[in-house]
Amino acid sequence: MIAVLGLIAGVVLGLVLQPTVPAVLEPYLPIAVVAALDAVFGGVRAKLDGIFDDKQFVISFVSNVLVAAFIVFLGDQLGVGGQLSISVVVVLGVRIFGNVAAIRRHLFRA
Repeated sequence: MIAVLGLIAGVVLGLVLQPTVPAVLEPYLPIAVVAALDAVFGGVRAKLDGIFDDKQFVISFVSNVLVAAFIVFLGDQLGVGGQLSISVVVVLGVRIFGNVAAIRRHLFRA
């Protein structure tokens, strides 16, 4: 319940305050969001499977975001930032859809 209230408060604050992202961090924001979504859907899947561990979830969440941001940073330094960003989104997208499919199968038995 606390997590849901925190999520609602965060969304409301974001809509009211309308924070801006510095131009330097703009390439990293979409990648960080996709990496965070991957961790969240993985956590939901683990919870439904009965193997959720909060410590593992937090480590997965932070490490996903950091590794994805590092890959994009490395791509920017090598001059292939766009290609590596796309590859990160594709890989994490496949994982997200796999987790969503497992969640759907668990909830709807289909």
